[in-house]
Amino acid sequence: MGVEIPRFLRLVRALPDVRHTESARYTAFAVHGTKFGYLWPRTATVGLKQTLSEQRALVSERPDVFEVQFTVGGFGWVVVHLERIDLDELGELVLEAWRLSAPQRLLADMPTPAQLVQA
Repeated sequence: MGVEIPRFLRLVRALPDVRHTESARYTAFAVHGTKFGYLWPRTATVGLKQTLSEQRALVSERPDVFEVQFTVGGFGWVVVHLERIDLDELGELVLEAWRLSAPQRLLADMPTPAQLVQA
């Protein structure tokens, strides 16, 4: 179990119209200007946009893998410890974070979780 940073980056790069912005401490990922994820290489963690109910469920079920990052605009962001999650689950969470941020016109051609993991 566990996902390395290069593999996480492959997941994100397989999604349509993703842009990234790098800073000294983290990389932010957005689709059409709306952020859906962050990567902190120093701690090997990512932050992903989720629904509030999904945020609560993830953190309550597996606090060793997920932490509450913050809530804003009706969404709950979670911190994911990459070394404690498997690729399939991370692929689903990345896809959901992207879906929550993508414009409607991109959703018709969005990949399935299985397609994303195979990228």
